[in-house]
Amino acid sequence: MTIMSTMSMPHIVNVVEAFRTSLTTETAKDLLVIYIVLKYSRKVWYHLRARGIRQSFAEMYSWAAQRVLQVVIRLPSMRDKVETEIGAAIAGIESGLVPRGPEVVQHLALPAQSQPLDWILSEMGKMDSEGPSHTNYKDGKLSGAVYHGGDDMEQVLVAAFQRYCVSNPLHPDVFPAVRKMEAEIVAMCLRMYNNPTGAGVTTSGGTESIIMAVKTHRDWALAVKGITEPEMVVPASAHAAFDKAAAYLGIKLHSIPVDPETRQVNVKWVRQAINGNTIMLAGSAINFPDGCQDDIVSLGQLAKKYKIGMHVDCCLGSFIMPFLEKAGYPVEPFDFRVDGVTSISCDTHKYGFAPKGSSVVMYRSAELRQYQYYVNPHWAGGVYASPGLSGSRPGSLIAGAWAAMQYMGEEGYIASCRDIVGAAKTIERRIKAEIPELYILGKPPASVVAFGSRRPDISVLEVGDKMSKKGWHLNALQNPAAVHIACTRLTVSVVDLFIHDLKDAVVESIGSAAGKGTMVSLYGLGNSSAIGPQMVGVLASAFLDTLYKA
Repeated sequence: MTIMSTMSMPHIVNVVEAFRTSLTTETAKDLLVIYIVLKYSRKVWYHLRARGIRQSFAEMYSWAAQRVLQVVIRLPSMRDKVETEIGAAIAGIESGLVPRGPEVVQHLALPAQSQPLDWILSEMGKMDSEGPSHTNYKDGKLSGAVYHGGDDMEQVLVAAFQRYCVSNPLHPDVFPAVRKMEAEIVAMCLRMYNNPTGAGVTTSGGTESIIMAVKTHRDWALAVKGITEPEMVVPASAHAAFDKAAAYLGIKLHSIPVDPETRQVNVKWVRQAINGNTIMLAGSAINFPDGCQDDIVSLGQLAKKYKIGMHVDCCLGSFIMPFLEKAGYPVEPFDFRVDGVTSISCDTHKYGFAPKGSSVVMYRSAELRQYQYYVNPHWAGGVYASPGLSGSRPGSLIAGAWAAMQYMGEEGYIASCRDIVGAAKTIERRIKAEIPELYILGKPPASVVAFGSRRPDISVLEVGDKMSKKGWHLNALQNPAAVHIACTRLTVSVVDLFIHDLKDAVVESIGSAAGKGTMVSLYGLGNSSAIGPQMVGVLASAFLDTLYKA
């Protein structure tokens, strides 16, 4: 008698079903484990391929060191010391920004009655003069910050503001002229960047232009390529707006080192960082830190080869780069004539002399621009659509930008470019010839000159602090430590004074590699240890808090 003959048919069915259920469950578990292992193995491989083993281990070490030091500084003895130092630093920030004293009048609540215009202007005058001393930007001792088109330009802007002070492009039927001016601003910029058949949108500034370009490429990559875990590859010298975009939009960012001599991103490493999740590359023309230009042609070739986006950040280059050649200066390709470039950002409120809060993001095609738009057809308030982050926008800024561009014209921008770049070239040449203790970072083609120290006994950040005491407001840089000046029309007349003061600052800084000035304290802390960036972050947050203290 066999075993089968002793079992009833229902019993056999139950055994088979139990075996099948067990097999299915185990198989599903195994497949899930395999999927998870493969998914995260791919992520690790993409990361190692992009960052390299050395940088990946350095990142792991920095992460671990920060966690250990966070525990250490929570110990009572260390905590008290750190809090004391941070408190003193915050007090210094507040004393430099927030006016205090019996003569300071605060306006913390609405006045009981309406105040006349004369009183309002008088109070504004008092606020201009009270508290810590501030720089008169017209002295020209600023790095960038104020892109002044002249007193006559101020009158043009004020007139445009006054005419359209209540306008809002959200309502083009109410303000048709603002709609027309906005379209013409975009059209003029597209022609400047050699893509008259392209498309674009105005924004509130370079940061929004970059974030919108990133958002556009993210949504394009999802719709066209099905990428759900987007990544982008940018130079380490790229604007922080790319990091902000990555943080806001949930995109992994690979920051690729630049060549220490040319200051251009290493194209070989960019290629190595591209993978199946890459949505875009980016390059600068010019970058903010040292004013150098990436190899846009090579980056464009990579973007085209891998069928991904390529954004060129021309926010700082804005109305300088397009006019370099006509102003008599050499320039490498950077605009839409470069194959593979899909978007460009340009700040009209820098060297275009438009009022602050004005920029343009341009696309190779109107089809690509569609991915920037936000459209909600189901909202209870009606169909809602906007081209960018903002809904309502100040039409007065659009009018100001349009007026500035009309007032300057191509001839005016060429002359402005010639003067500003001429000032930057003079500064670069004289530092090389007259201040051997310093060196120039890369080969800046336009308006920015960055310099570092050749000597270990001279901290360039201390040089920057000495220049601050002489009334200059320059930009401190890190990785490597350096200082830069972004030349404007205001700089042109003070080039000799700048070189004179810089020579003195260098001499005064000899032997001061461990100085304690503002630049040294802030940027030296950021580079001195693994805990440095966290402490700098605390101070940066305190600075932002201080901006809102009445």
